[in-house]
Amino acid sequence: MKWPRPIPQIGDASSAQQRAREPDAWAFDEQARESFYAVIEARRDVRKFRPEAIPGDVLQRVLAAAHNGPSVGHSQPWRFIVVTEAQTRDKAAWMADRSRLAQAAVMDAESGRQLLDLQLEGIRDAPTGIVVCCDRRVDAQGVLGRATFNESDMWSCACAIENLWLAARAEGLGIGWVTLFDPIELAALMGLPVGVSTLGWLCIGWPDERPPTPGLERAGWSKRLELADVVMAERWPQLDAASPISRMRAPDQQAVVAARDSADALLTPLGSLGELDRCVNKVAALGHSAMTTGTLVLAFGDHPVADLGVTAFKRSVGFDVLAAAQQGVSAGSVAAKAAGLGSEVVDCGASAGDLATTDARDIDAAHELVELGCVIGARNALVGMVALGEIGMGNTTVASLLTAKLLGLPPEFVVGLGAGANSEMIDRKVEIVGAALARIEGEALDAIGLIASIGGPEFALLTGVILGAAHAGQIVILDGLATSVCALLAAQIEPSITAHLIAGQRSRERAHAAVLAQLGLEPLLDIRLRAGEGVGACLASG
Repeated sequence: MKWPRPIPQIGDASSAQQRAREPDAWAFDEQARESFYAVIEARRDVRKFRPEAIPGDVLQRVLAAAHNGPSVGHSQPWRFIVVTEAQTRDKAAWMADRSRLAQAAVMDAESGRQLLDLQLEGIRDAPTGIVVCCDRRVDAQGVLGRATFNESDMWSCACAIENLWLAARAEGLGIGWVTLFDPIELAALMGLPVGVSTLGWLCIGWPDERPPTPGLERAGWSKRLELADVVMAERWPQLDAASPISRMRAPDQQAVVAARDSADALLTPLGSLGELDRCVNKVAALGHSAMTTGTLVLAFGDHPVADLGVTAFKRSVGFDVLAAAQQGVSAGSVAAKAAGLGSEVVDCGASAGDLATTDARDIDAAHELVELGCVIGARNALVGMVALGEIGMGNTTVASLLTAKLLGLPPEFVVGLGAGANSEMIDRKVEIVGAALARIEGEALDAIGLIASIGGPEFALLTGVILGAAHAGQIVILDGLATSVCALLAAQIEPSITAHLIAGQRSRERAHAAVLAQLGLEPLLDIRLRAGEGVGACLASG
């Protein structure tokens, strides 16, 4: 007598005979399969999002799909940090802006320019961000399958991301995977413990675009390889296939032909205006349909450091320029009129110290000037865009000093030639900057503390102007190194202000490019200005 094999009441109830008779019985029906492949085919990297929030139940389903991903040794190493706070998103977007410029800088010239034309993230746009992390604190030897392939926990997290992405697409949500970060910097922003790594930032929300094909294909960056080009039989062929294209800077790199998305409402193709397109997007994102009015805020500061041989001009020249500005006949005032801007000239007074041996001013005075600047910025924001300019002999040395401290750069890198200067004067400026840095070495100074210690009065005021104008929802147009350093100081206080900034120009000051890169900004103009006084900002505003 043959006894039937016991069938378990839980788990796999199929028998060997059943599996032999119907090897394909585990498949879903044809409609389900077609839907599944349609979702895969329609998955896109989305960069533009609607502001509406994701319903909680929808977000939970998408996260549950990610949690159902395959993991080596059933280790489930993924962790998902859901971010909705605007301040955190602003900080992350600033990081991504800086990384975007850094990546473009190491590519061949044409690819670098084309990368800058691409919108590579929607961190500020998307209502929600999901930072996917991998908890790697368990020793690889203790996880089944990781002893031989140590990175398999990271692969598992990548599988979870794919599940999340496909589930989001099925729900009608868009996902954009952003890896334009220094992993250590992003980990610090998220407060990750040692041993937990991040796989980047997922922007998620209702899409404000419905791309029929992958974005980088549409933009002419690359095209999808044929399936036959990536599938090999049995082993790697002896005649090696071509290696993937590298876009690192190289003399013989073939130029990449750029293609642009069609604009919905503009006669010019999307992206055809280069960095100006991004500036227009900033203006539109802030709710301004047009920017035809505004004000140049021109701040004067008197610096004792000018008496230490760091400028080719007498300290009194600054007062002459201030008087000309007040009469509306200085270079900055004339440029503002030509651009259709009003102007407000502010005499911020003198620094108390020479920076090399004594502080610029006390902390209370610095606070007062920053607060005054906030009021001025907010008031002028009601008129229109706010352009920035400065007047003061020796203030490029101050700006270079602040740059060195903020970016951790040596004096030799940040000190520029300056108008009328010679090599001996450069050496003197390097000496002064080095002495000031040594004087404050080891001090934990916030942005206001830096202004008080090694800044100056116009730096305090313009930092406040940026904060006030940005809080009022207005665009701020930067000029040269000094105003850009003020923006960097303002961003230390409130990172979200970077979404309001436009770099009017890149001056000839050596440190200016590094400051703009730290801000994640590209200049609209690069015409080697040394004028100061907001001339570049006014030219850009026109």
